[in-house]
Amino acid sequence: MGSFSTDCIEKPIRRCFERLGHFVGLYPWWFIVIPLLVSTGLGGGFYFLKELKCNDIVEQFTPKSGRAKLERRFIQEHFLQDDSQFSMVRLNTDGVFASVIFISLTNILGLEALKEIIEIDEEIRQTTAVYGGQRFKFEDICACANETCNSNAILDVLTYNASNIKFINVTYPEHCFSKFSCIHLGNILSEVEVAHDGGVRSAKAMRLSYYLQENTTLADVWLQTIIDLLFNKTTSETKVSFFTSMSRQQEFEKSTRSVTELFAITYFLAISFSIMSCLRFDSVRNKAWVASLGVFSTAQAVLSSFGMLLLLNVPFVITVASSPFLILGIGIDDMFIMISSWQRTNTQDPVPKRMADTYREAAISITITTLTDVLAFYLSFSNPFGSVQSFCLYAGTAILFCYFYNITFFGACLALNGKREGANRHWLTCMKVPVDVPPDWSRASTLCCVGGSYDPNTGAEEEHPMTLFFRKYYGPILTKFWSKALVVFIYLAYIGVSIYGCLQLKEGIDLKNLALDDSYITEYYDDENHYFHYYGPNVMLAINGTFPYWEENERQALESCIGKFLELDFVEKLSVSWLHFFEKNVEERGINISSEATFRTHLNEFLEQHPLLKQDVKTTNESIDASRMFLQTIVQNASEKSMLNSLRETAHRCPYSLLVYHPAFIYHDQYTVIGQITLQTVAVSTVVMLFIALVLIPNPLCALWVAFAIASVILGVTGFMALFEINLDSISMINLVISIGFSVDFSAHISYSFVSSAKVDVNDRVVEALGHLGYPIVQGALSTIVGVVVLSASSSYIFRTLFTIVVLVVSFGLLHGVVFIPVFLTLCGFCQKLWQH
Repeated sequence: MGSFSTDCIEKPIRRCFERLGHFVGLYPWWFIVIPLLVSTGLGGGFYFLKELKCNDIVEQFTPKSGRAKLERRFIQEHFLQDDSQFSMVRLNTDGVFASVIFISLTNILGLEALKEIIEIDEEIRQTTAVYGGQRFKFEDICACANETCNSNAILDVLTYNASNIKFINVTYPEHCFSKFSCIHLGNILSEVEVAHDGGVRSAKAMRLSYYLQENTTLADVWLQTIIDLLFNKTTSETKVSFFTSMSRQQEFEKSTRSVTELFAITYFLAISFSIMSCLRFDSVRNKAWVASLGVFSTAQAVLSSFGMLLLLNVPFVITVASSPFLILGIGIDDMFIMISSWQRTNTQDPVPKRMADTYREAAISITITTLTDVLAFYLSFSNPFGSVQSFCLYAGTAILFCYFYNITFFGACLALNGKREGANRHWLTCMKVPVDVPPDWSRASTLCCVGGSYDPNTGAEEEHPMTLFFRKYYGPILTKFWSKALVVFIYLAYIGVSIYGCLQLKEGIDLKNLALDDSYITEYYDDENHYFHYYGPNVMLAINGTFPYWEENERQALESCIGKFLELDFVEKLSVSWLHFFEKNVEERGINISSEATFRTHLNEFLEQHPLLKQDVKTTNESIDASRMFLQTIVQNASEKSMLNSLRETAHRCPYSLLVYHPAFIYHDQYTVIGQITLQTVAVSTVVMLFIALVLIPNPLCALWVAFAIASVILGVTGFMALFEINLDSISMINLVISIGFSVDFSAHISYSFVSSAKVDVNDRVVEALGHLGYPIVQGALSTIVGVVVLSASSSYIFRTLFTIVVLVVSFGLLHGVVFIPVFLTLCGFCQKLWQH
């Protein structure tokens, strides 16, 4: 056996806590009044909550410095949008719009269905909205091209007359009015049956869009009017779903309000659970008030930490709203450890001495878990997702305050309760009660009015029945050979299922999950995914920098480069190219453009005649600084991640400076970083957790078991996430950070108790550790689940995901803490006590 030990750090810390406990026992009121004043003062920060709410989806749920955001900046700087020449494919943002999907069970191009669609289209265009006494319609704020409101191409083809469907041959996927005027119907019609001549026979779904001017305060008012109109619209021939550019954000913000009403229920459940788990049939030793004040202490921590960060102008994102549920469980877990340590002190000692013993026993244990939880969250603050940053900062600070109030406010409550117990006063009435049962008392009187008993051998309170169960039954059974063999088998099965799940894990957040389940946009997303999943976006292919377009060899080299894009499985064609149109134009006119001067002269003439194409060429001082073309993609042939990566890799391989961009890439960027960032966060946090465990647990090899538990729990949670169909996204990433903290919590308590034991035999040490901390750990696990159980009833994916993953984390953490780690400690002969009292 080696002799290396780290108790040179742990012992002085224990002595410091022992002195602190003694001091709290002497002057408890100071440690009650001061935390109350602090929490009251800091709670004033909630005054700024409304103005600091920051729920912008693009800023909070996409990487802050994502590549697509840099590409968007380039597009915005070089290709200014012409408000008088609106073009949907040329938008560098999502735009301001309303979108409506019509679905027919038979044929959306049938006469009756078309009549209904044209009627609703007319109603939308004629709907009047009111703002500041001003009445306006779609035509007053619409995005225009050639002084005409943008229209829906399919209705233009039919000239807004349903009967014309019998006479007009609509071709698919492209319908051309003229050589330079073609429309792509792939994202307008769906499930199309095409005749041999290319004409459309029937279709199942149609999508109409209504784009508005971006810089107008009237747009949101009109869009809300349209939402109200369509929400109450009844149809007979078609099924209608709808969406607007403000719907996602608007519905997302409802998620926060949906969960606030659950706070009161949660704290009621937490107090009830704490009281029940601390209930004793002893009128003096009953810890009902102490348990309630422990929950109150946690509420103070949330009030103080949130208030302080709000005073410091830290943004409050919706994800933070779920953290109080989690903090409640962590705070109560520490409370149970403190109560358990108190119950093992000598009841005949004065309160300051009992408090010193309690702090010496419990403070290091809760310090380890607090440090690991706080650092797990703070280390994740470097995460590129604003939603994760905000959650981690608020949650980490709340846990820090939780710890502060546990060793001050709650410790003082424990001390005052100790004085009551020392005087043998009733837990409810504070009247003195007898220790022994008078002979003439009834059984009811005995239960209600007698208390103060203790173990005469140890001087400690009589064992709680659950503590007795862990010490006398569970521990000895777990250390049997056959039990250990069964545990090892179960663990191997757990690892196998977890690895299988990890291989099935999907990345990225589905944007519909940011809305409530019953939101109208959920139906729209479902219809869009079902009917319009084939054709993808028109991706901008931008050429950055000057380029000698007039040189034929260079143009051919560029064509070769474009050809690499067209070879990709998910690229259908080059849908719009100013260069191709220009080349065809001069070729028909017999003009030679091989000289720079001729090229520029004729290009300027051409662009003046085609104002839409003019938006694709950025010129300065007669030189072309940048230009762009458009690629029509087919989403069905590739995932968003593979499409984005392939396009960027293809652009990188070209000898010219090319970039690809579409507004959707802002959201797709999460796919490119989420896996790497998660691994990085988990790895760094695990290393830091291991360091803390090495410093504070007086045996390095046992500290390694804590690191093992972290890796094992994270593997399990990640694998089972996939089995529960939860993607790896910025929301579940938060929960993986939580996994680090909880896996340390449970395993650290047991490991620390194991190496602190005076027993020689490893089996006896495990039994003693489980006897001391088995029940508090179970209490802490159950309290955490109680803290989040109401979230299971939430209609928000964000909060339901938190509930599911916290239950997984707590279940696996508990399994490691009271099953796997105890058995593995007995199998490892190295973890012997290597320190002296």
